[in-house]
Amino acid sequence: MTITRDPRFDFTGRKVFVAGGTSGINQGIAEAFKVNGATVGVFSRSQDKVDAAVERLKGLGDAPAFGMAGDVRKPETVEAALKAFHEAHGEIDVVVSGAAGNFLAPAAEMSPNAFATVIGIDLNGTFNVLRLAHPYTARPGGSMIVISAPQSTRATMYQAHACAAKAGIDQLIRVLALEWGPAGIRVNGIVPGPIAGTEGVDRLFNTDAARKQLIEKTPLRVMGGLEDCANMAMVLSTDLAKYVTSAIIPVDGGTTVAGGSDYGSDVSRRNA
Repeated sequence: MTITRDPRFDFTGRKVFVAGGTSGINQGIAEAFKVNGATVGVFSRSQDKVDAAVERLKGLGDAPAFGMAGDVRKPETVEAALKAFHEAHGEIDVVVSGAAGNFLAPAAEMSPNAFATVIGIDLNGTFNVLRLAHPYTARPGGSMIVISAPQSTRATMYQAHACAAKAGIDQLIRVLALEWGPAGIRVNGIVPGPIAGTEGVDRLFNTDAARKQLIEKTPLRVMGGLEDCANMAMVLSTDLAKYVTSAIIPVDGGTTVAGGSDYGSDVSRRNA
């Protein structure tokens, strides 16, 4: 789905750094901030994806676009990217941490290394991004946003690693909101539900029957779009949310209150 300029938002002159901003929900967030006037920097592991994302961002308005490849599990690469973005464009106003890794696997068959990999990307990576961005955002108006997931509160089969990582992320959001609030930084989370066009939906609900079942379990009876998460990220970064911190907000069409979608119910999709 194409992200377009929204007259309700104006981020002209503001700087936004998006970890994981080269695909899916995070790319949609990066593009939304850019098309609405912000200078945007993206960071992910693939140099090719970074280059492609920067080229696309350059076509979405006159503000500069920045990109650097690195791994959120390696603090030195995160620090290098944040430092380069800051040196090129000045103080950072918004930091979005969305890098994630996931796959379906029964806990009894999951290797310790596989478990540690998801914890490393999701939980440790989130801490690395936020901690290393702190010096560049520690002032009134600084906004940090983490992309969490429904697994943070709902036990889901074949998702032991993701459930543990996302639960940790939600608590991290709350602790950092406590510690960093006095400096003016607001720390919030977004919990996407079924968002069309994302890798998770495409892999886990890859048949018409599976998608139909997913929609039937969603109270609003539709899947969301990339713009829904992007809009929430932008709202959380404006004065409309100047008194909002530690919030972990579902953008899910009501799936959380409806009990969510059981990603592990169909064993045949374990290796989808």
